Amino acid sequence: MSRQGRTPIEYANILLIGEEKGAVSDSIGNFTINSIKPGIYRLQASAIGYKTVQTPDYIVSTKDITILIEMEESSAELSEVTVVATPFRRSTETPIGLRIIGLQEIEKSPGANRDISRIVQSYPGVAFSPAGYRNDLIVRGGGPSENRFYIDEVEIPNINHFSTQGASGGPVGIINADLIREVSLFTGAFPANRGNALSSVLDFKLRDGSMEHNSVKATLGASEISLTSNGHLSKKTSYSVSIRQSYLQFLFDLLGLPFLPTFTDAQFKIRTRLNPKNELLFLGLGGVDNMKLNTRLTGEKAEYILSYLPKIQQETFTLGAVYKHYAGAHTQTIVISHNYLNNRNTKYLGNDESTQDNLTLRLRSIEQETKLRFENTSMLGSWKVNAGVNIDFCKYTNNSFQRLYNSQYNEFRYNTTLNTIRWGFFGNVSYLSADERLAASAGLRADATNFSNSTNNLLKQLSPRISLSYGVTSNIYVSGNFGLYHQLPQYTALGFKNSQGELLNKSLKYNNVMQSSLGINWKISRNIELSAEGFYKKYNNMPYSIADGIPLACKGDDYGVIGNELLISTAQGRAYGIEVLARWIIAQKLNVASSLTIFRSEYRNNKQSSFIASAWDNRFIFNLSGTYNFPHQWSLGAKFSCIGGAPYTPYDIEKSSLVEAWNAQGRPYYDYTLYNTQRLPNFGQIDIRVDKTFYIKRFMLGFYIDLQNITKSTFKQPDILMSTGEILNPEAMPSSQRYKMKYIEQKSGTILPTLGITFEY
Repeated sequence: MSRQGRTPIEYANILLIGEEKGAVSDSIGNFTINSIKPGIYRLQASAIGYKTVQTPDYIVSTKDITILIEMEESSAELSEVTVVATPFRRSTETPIGLRIIGLQEIEKSPGANRDISRIVQSYPGVAFSPAGYRNDLIVRGGGPSENRFYIDEVEIPNINHFSTQGASGGPVGIINADLIREVSLFTGAFPANRGNALSSVLDFKLRDGSMEHNSVKATLGASEISLTSNGHLSKKTSYSVSIRQSYLQFLFDLLGLPFLPTFTDAQFKIRTRLNPKNELLFLGLGGVDNMKLNTRLTGEKAEYILSYLPKIQQETFTLGAVYKHYAGAHTQTIVISHNYLNNRNTKYLGNDESTQDNLTLRLRSIEQETKLRFENTSMLGSWKVNAGVNIDFCKYTNNSFQRLYNSQYNEFRYNTTLNTIRWGFFGNVSYLSADERLAASAGLRADATNFSNSTNNLLKQLSPRISLSYGVTSNIYVSGNFGLYHQLPQYTALGFKNSQGELLNKSLKYNNVMQSSLGINWKISRNIELSAEGFYKKYNNMPYSIADGIPLACKGDDYGVIGNELLISTAQGRAYGIEVLARWIIAQKLNVASSLTIFRSEYRNNKQSSFIASAWDNRFIFNLSGTYNFPHQWSLGAKFSCIGGAPYTPYDIEKSSLVEAWNAQGRPYYDYTLYNTQRLPNFGQIDIRVDKTFYIKRFMLGFYIDLQNITKSTFKQPDILMSTGEILNPEAMPSSQRYKMKYIEQKSGTILPTLGITFEY
């Protein structure tokens, strides 16, 4: 179908990539490819007067499927079409810093268990946690609060259950992989219509329901059981829906972990094609989380985590609607959505809830956003123009009690309500030459909010960007990008008040980062591609923690909340490095990728300070992964991952041993005068995955075994400073009493096996 005219394209060449099969569309644009074995496939379409296009991956199982291919008109005067299939795709608007993740990686990545947060950790520039129980997204040396997520044009606040408020991480993903078509990971050169990001943008495309068949799929995964269904409600309307219930609490109990998370989530997508020129999409995503403490456990390691970790309860949802109108060369899009997060954290001293005197933390916080965005995209020959505006209505409330200890013990109570309005505009122009050798893109974005006088001026948050790519030869492309990007600080920071109800962080500004990158892409053969990218990021106006004396960007990789403290916008940062990626893909047979990232990530408190290593300064990340498909629907995958040791800060023994200090937070305090002066050892592990699928008439039955860390590699962390509960000087004043302290060895390393079962009808 022509994207501009919404009319069928006759005599288009359709090729099944990796197979010696194809078809030619008839006079009304229909085509049929028969006798295809079950598997994951991608199509390539080409026609005179149109740009060659590749589809996302599709799963062919026991039923026929219909695939809609949209093609853009080309200004090139072509007399014939030469069809050469390749598994690699390029983007005109983002020729650098973009990775497209297809169904092959989503379904069969070793060690990821179909969790997209873990799948992206195999790509260049993305770090992973050796501890293995967090999904924090750390991209090119940036913190976990610097990322943004979209599903079919609708922005969602986070992609993990039990998310850290003010950041984005958690132990398990909230999006069911059964509904994902593909994911675009932008680590640079962010599109102008995707704002408020400093390190990455994840753009999800969900599968449409089948217009021919209704189907049901049940999946038993690593942490949950799910039920999905897709199909059609009418001749114009398709649907897909999913619900999942976790049994993660049983797995964590079996592993002897002191916290037991339980979650339920659901999502849906409904698309109605009103007519060839108008369509309407509704989608929803929601989750209910409840993290209990496993107080039955004994032992020093459990004792430490149980001493500080709160009980966490969260409810989150996003509802959105997307309307598209196709008017020839122009497409108008309207997106309206509402996000909601209700976060409750509760902690008692010694987990003794028998008296309110033991209460150390009671947080009740709600974030809500209603968003409206309008944009128009025009295809004008070799030019593509996108422009639009957005407005967001935001409400943040927090009713908290917390025991704190800085220089002395105090109890902090505050109740806040913050209502803000954000607005902005964006525009982008891109050009692709007739021979597709030269691609150029330039964009501008501006954002503002009525929070303060320093944030309500669009001109202070101008975000220009430019990208350029040129084909030196038909197989070698050189690309570069430069851009300035802005991000509003977290609501937890903007809404922070003192006990008198005064906003304490009115001086905060938009964070910003100036990014530049340069890369080369070499398509060695039809199936082998090598790329290298160098990047440099310079941060300004980053929030700086007055209490701890470190940038807020160095926090967010633990459970709880970040940002609810006194901050000023004086911190600066930089991250720079080089990424190398090699890919070898033989469609339906082999998929091998190897990446190496060598980088530095540093921050300083202000312009007069020296740069020091940030919390994300692992120095290097290496991944080698591959999947091979054997006959009879067997596949074997393996992954080797290695990451440099992160810096860490020694404990402040004197402060930590004080009874009032320890009882306030139940864990030791860091000596921030020695911030990140120590470093953990490097860590590596090997994961293995085996898949087997059976196709029996109209049924599909699949099994997989995933073995994480089969070498039992040990991750050694600094010994934990822990209170024994024994007061050394009970006769002293309460403010001078000290606990007798001890150290607990902290290391982990075990094989984590997972059996997955999938049934589809």
